[in-house]
Amino acid sequence: MRNASKGEQHPSFIDFISAFLSANSYRLNLVPISPDFIFNCGGLSVAFIFVTNWDCNNVASIFNRVQKLKTQFSRFYVVIALPTKEKIDSFTQSYFKFGMVIGKPTFVPVMDLEMGFEKMVKIAHSSGGKN
Repeated sequence: MRNASKGEQHPSFIDFISAFLSANSYRLNLVPISPDFIFNCGGLSVAFIFVTNWDCNNVASIFNRVQKLKTQFSRFYVVIALPTKEKIDSFTQSYFKFGMVIGKPTFVPVMDLEMGFEKMVKIAHSSGGKN
């Protein structure tokens, strides 16, 4: 997990992440890197940006980060918590405004933080074949 990401989260969510990872045979390490999470599965790295708070007024920084990281990781996903219709609409408009290409990288919209983290672990499991 990226150091900056930890500082942006409520301690109870960090506890949830740590427990969930442990239950799925992973461990939480904090590192000063650009993706929010990197899972190492079966020798493959799967990188994630996890947008936990979609700010309709500050989307450029998210998409700029995505553009930079998509060239650095072949297995790269962006998980975004979009709990309201307003945020879903804002994301959809921004996605096309910033010239994203469907599937490059794959964006995974979710309703809440826990669902987002569970999706990341499932994607990592399926990408790396961890048993």
